[in-house]
Order: sequence, then structure tokens, then C-alpha cells
Amino acid sequence: MKTSMKWAFVLGFLGFATSFGAHIVAVNLPFYAEKVGIGLTMIGLLIAIYDFAEIVAKPVFGGLADKKGMKKALYLGIIIFIFASLLYPFVPPKFLIVVRFLQGLGGAALSAVSLAMVGTLYKDNKGKAFGIYNAIKGLGYVVSPIIGGAIVMKSNFAGIFYACAGIGFIALLLAFTLPSDKQKGSAAFDDDDDNFSFKSLFVVFKNKTLMPWFLIIVINMFFVGILFGFLPVRIHQLGYNPFNTGLLLSVTTVSYLVVQPIAGWLADRFNQILILRLGMLLSIIATAAIPFVTGTLLIITCIVAGLGIGVVWTNSDALVSKLAKENEMGATMGVAGSFKELGDMIGPLLMGAISQALGLQWGFVICAVLGGIALFITILVANKKNEAKPKVDGI
Repeated sequence: MKTSMKWAFVLGFLGFATSFGAHIVAVNLPFYAEKVGIGLTMIGLLIAIYDFAEIVAKPVFGGLADKKGMKKALYLGIIIFIFASLLYPFVPPKFLIVVRFLQGLGGAALSAVSLAMVGTLYKDNKGKAFGIYNAIKGLGYVVSPIIGGAIVMKSNFAGIFYACAGIGFIALLLAFTLPSDKQKGSAAFDDDDDNFSFKSLFVVFKNKTLMPWFLIIVINMFFVGILFGFLPVRIHQLGYNPFNTGLLLSVTTVSYLVVQPIAGWLADRFNQILILRLGMLLSIIATAAIPFVTGTLLIITCIVAGLGIGVVWTNSDALVSKLAKENEMGATMGVAGSFKELGDMIGPLLMGAISQALGLQWGFVICAVLGGIALFITILVANKKNEAKPKVDGI
């Protein structure tokens, strides 16, 4: 019996909570900087600290979920997220970096464990489930700038954190409705308490089958960083006005969100690895083309780029969950989440460094080449496994 897709929507909202919380603060940090008197370096640190907290905490919460139970890990993460959000209005503004770190810890549980629950609940139609999940989670990046801007205009910067806490509270109520998870490892938790997460993490990191797909995840986040970090720079170079800049970014975001359920549905019915590679190929071509096109061609290129990263995002999640062992689903998806955050941090930094040294055009081209290398590696690995299979089977 197939699992109802309603749980994918519920879990998608839990993912939405962390993307909303991360982005609503990040895009409004200039108002905070003006009030407190900090520079661009500190703004960058305040953005990065959330990602850093997620890199550290996602695998840990994933391992905890495998041993103690996914719903319990979710509850803990949501409570931390709500507490951190409500903390800011009552502490001096200079403690924002602590608040952001705590929000990131809570967000790590929301993101990693909800993702793992999708992989656990859906034995069939994984692609469709992950597509719905990622589309809803991605809406956080779309609506948070609008809601955050309105709050700052009508109230103040602290009002953003009340909004985060409100979203967190709704997420908590929805988490209560999720089906009970019966983790095999939970009964053994007391017997293996000291290394409940670290042992499983080492196993995941040593899994040679997963590493090529983790690399794909990192490179895909390079493309996300390029599109939403450096596409505006390219548009500004062309002399486009703010309205047209926003329109192009919106078109890219919408294409990235809309394609995910469709890509997942296609992958459930056809070759998932082939669909993923086609998505990566679209990202490579579009990223390399961005600095060479203008006007209508630029719009088409942005749409293609959004489609490419959306296809890879959904299908890499679904593929990793298929390759994960059932009692290591939380740890595996947690590690995958850390690789996402790693790509989200390193990608824009690398793109910025290359562009600073060689020019924006080379930044786009080199990052596209890196994507091509990652695609080539996964093809080589898959071919080697296919060649080795007859020997294993004794054929």
C-alpha cells in the first residue's frame, strides 16, 4: 500500500521553516547593520554562522534520529529553533551571532530529519515525494524576503524573529500529526549511547557508493550559489534596472521550484540516474552560457539553469535515500545535508575568488567545468560498478 503524499506536504513545511528562518534574517541584515553599526565582513559572518551550525549539527541530529526516533529528534530541533527565535528580542542586538547559531542548530534538525523521514516513509514514489518536499521547502526562499521586508517596514528588525517563532510553532503542531516512526536502532540506544552518532557517521562517510552523489550535491549547490548570488551581479553589469533584476531572479526561482515534483515523478517512472545527469547537464550548459547572453536568451538561460538545479536537487535526495541503509537513514540524509551546506558556503566563496582574480565570465565558466567533472566522475563510477557486477555474481 502506497503512503499518502500528505506527509510529503507536512514534512515539506518543516523544511520550509528552516529555509524561511535562514533567509528572512539574511536578506534584512543591512537594516541590522545600519542600526548596530557593523560592516560587510560581519554581515557575511552572520550569514555563514547559520550554515556552519547546520554543517555541524545535521549529521548529529540524523544519527540521533536513527537511534532515538525521528519524531523525538524533530521535536528537539523545533524547540531549539523556537527558543532561539524568541531569544533575540530580549537580548542586546550584539548577541545576534549567538541567536543565529542556535537557530541554525534547530534548523539542522528540521531540515535533516524531515528529509530522512521522507526517505523512510516513501518506499515507492520517492522521486515524487522528494519533489513535493523540496518545492514546499524552497518556497521559504521565495516568500521570506517579501514577508521580512514588510515586517521591517511596519515594525522593526526584531519583529522578524517573532515571525520565525510563529512558523516554528506551526511546524511543531504539524510534527505532532506525523505517523509514529519505529526506528530499529531505538531499542539499542541505551546500549550504544556513547557513539550513537559518530559510529554511524563514519560508516556513511566511508561509503564509496554514496560519495559520488554527495559530490553531485556539493556541485549542485555551487550552481545554486551562482544563480542566486552572482546572477544579480551579471544582470547589474548589463545595466538592468532593479525591477528587471527581480523579475529574472523570480523566473529562475519559479522554474527551480515547479520542476521538482515533475522531475521526481519522471524519475519514478524512468531511469533516475539518467534524469539526474540530464539535469546536471542543463545546469552546466546554462551556467557556462550566462555571461555570453542578454535579453530573451538570458531569460531562457535562467529558466534552463533553474530547471537543471531543481532536477538535480530532488533526484539526488531521492537517490541517496535509496542507497541508504534503513537504520542509517537519518545519519545518511544528515551527512547529505551537511554537504549541501558545505556547497552553499564554499560555492559562492570560490565563485567570488575566481571572479575577483579572473573576471566574472571565467567564474561562471570554471564552475560549469567543475560541474562537468563531477558528472564525469559519477558516470565512471557507475560504469566500473556495472563492469564488476558479473564477477560478483559469478557470471
